[in-house]
Amino acid sequence: MEELQRRGHQVQMCNPYTLRSTRLSQRIDHTYIGLVQRAPWAFGFVYCIGNLYRRLPFRSPVYFANRAMGDTLAEYFAAHHVDLVIMPHLFPAEILTNMKAHGHAVPKMMFVATDYVCTPFTEETDCDAYVIPSAALACDFVRRGIPQDKLHPLGIPSKAQFHTSLPRSGAKRQLGLDEKRKYILVIGGSMGAGSLVQIARRLLSAPPENAGIIVICGSNQKLYRRLQKKFGAQLILVQQTDQMAAYMKACDWVLSKPGGLSSTEAAVAQTALLHITPIPGCETRNMRYFAENGLSIPIRHRRQLLPALQALSTPEAQTRMKKRQREVINAHAAADICDLAEQMVQIK
Repeated sequence: MEELQRRGHQVQMCNPYTLRSTRLSQRIDHTYIGLVQRAPWAFGFVYCIGNLYRRLPFRSPVYFANRAMGDTLAEYFAAHHVDLVIMPHLFPAEILTNMKAHGHAVPKMMFVATDYVCTPFTEETDCDAYVIPSAALACDFVRRGIPQDKLHPLGIPSKAQFHTSLPRSGAKRQLGLDEKRKYILVIGGSMGAGSLVQIARRLLSAPPENAGIIVICGSNQKLYRRLQKKFGAQLILVQQTDQMAAYMKACDWVLSKPGGLSSTEAAVAQTALLHITPIPGCETRNMRYFAENGLSIPIRHRRQLLPALQALSTPEAQTRMKKRQREVINAHAAADICDLAEQMVQIK
């Protein structure tokens, strides 16, 4: 959206469920967020069931659940001129695929995969283009049934601020941090998911010398209050922030759950990245992809955390990781995706 607007295009970001009902949209969001925050194992179980179900020769329940949104979106398209719909989530792709199957006129459709795996039921969508994170993942999408000629390995888009040059000292000044200290950044995603209390306790048990610990709690107010009560001034606690790029650039180490977008942002920002507490499912695959390509160190048990931090403390280790991040991750994916979008609607 940021890049398309910079080029002068009219862009509307829309959660399709809000067109039907704000309450419906909130209910879907709260269900997902609650599951991830309180019972990530349950989300992993649902993901596993989805992977098993996709072997059957039937449409998924997700496909049929989204059928009811077809008429609502048809009304929206009738009232608004739309050349292209860009979808970084499965559900709207399912809605538009349903519409197309039932004879509705739909704009051209681009699906943007935001995990380093072909997530369940992507294969039952019928989009004009599929943007995937890497050419190395094309075989996973093809074996699931996505046509090779529709795949575009352009990467996962990140905001320009993540690849804009900003020295560590400048990032620290921007955030009001002590320029003489080192910092560890702990991120639980926008929802503050993961075992961040246990991670904080482990870090505080034997932190690197002169290192501060910053924890991004996101929208998780309960986590923020819990950390504040348990550890107080021992941690720097941050709620939702639009300065994530500056925090990543200011810190010597970044500990993050392996979400597709947050991991990509960390690699684009050139960080010493350690992956912690994946939500079972696609995040497990993200962590594996990053580890196999030398883009991060995976922490599969908390006892591995402090030794991994130590291993990633040397300039040589950090330089090797950052070199691999530059080689594997496309920092300019947003621009490349917008080039494709303009080609799809024949804008030169």
